[in-house]
Amino acid sequence: MLLAVEGAGFDPSGHCMQLNSFENRVFDVRLESGNHLIVKFYRPGRWSRKEIEEEHSFLFELAEDEIPVCAPLQFAGQSLGERSGILFALWERTGGRAPEELTTVDRTMLGRFLGRLHTTGGQRSFQHRRELSAATYVQTALTYIDPFLPPHLRKRYTDLAQHLGRVFSSQIQKVPLLRIHGDFHRGNLLSSGQGYFCLDFDDSLTGPAIQDFWMLLPPPEDQEFQSQLNDFIEGYEEFRHFDPGWLKLIETLRALRYIHYSGWIA
Repeated sequence: MLLAVEGAGFDPSGHCMQLNSFENRVFDVRLESGNHLIVKFYRPGRWSRKEIEEEHSFLFELAEDEIPVCAPLQFAGQSLGERSGILFALWERTGGRAPEELTTVDRTMLGRFLGRLHTTGGQRSFQHRRELSAATYVQTALTYIDPFLPPHLRKRYTDLAQHLGRVFSSQIQKVPLLRIHGDFHRGNLLSSGQGYFCLDFDDSLTGPAIQDFWMLLPPPEDQEFQSQLNDFIEGYEEFRHFDPGWLKLIETLRALRYIHYSGWIA
């Protein structure tokens, strides 16, 4: 890990600390200058080089539009390095902490953030990253889940998952798709006291805008749902229109995430 950072043109002091990450291997590295870098080694086989480079390009677009995201550093004319066959990238360490709760002000601020993010996201299309669809979130997941299902539950689980995929395919027909974060929850936000920074675009993909909302909201049957949603919409509509028709996707997206996440674990 230290040799990879050194090979990228930096001078590590030898001090490093591994950070929490289920997907990749991520380290905080102190340089001889006293500054810190974050180095992320991508799990081999999870993404192609083109998919990661497209994620980085999206981050550079967002940063250029002054949207507070953590974009990777450029070194040797690129943002993606390789060491021992493993792809890696470097970031400046960003201070802040994940929010425990979101206030009305926070939700309105994050609504503005999403409005700006989706405005930039709608200007171009991904060519290599996946689309949120029944094929990617259900069928692909089922191929991994199936060997782990007890025989007496296999048909019930598979039939229900495929039914949910068909429901989603029907619901999404007239909903616009664009480049989104894809995994927008509080764990991927850092509050610095002056606003929020958004982290971890590993799961960025083409999908409906509402995917970036629902993980920050209580379930629709919760009495706080509408008031909290209104806070997000107030900020979002300063930059983009919010279609109330998108709300019908929330519970289907929640169900698809259970299946997709189970496939990821499998």
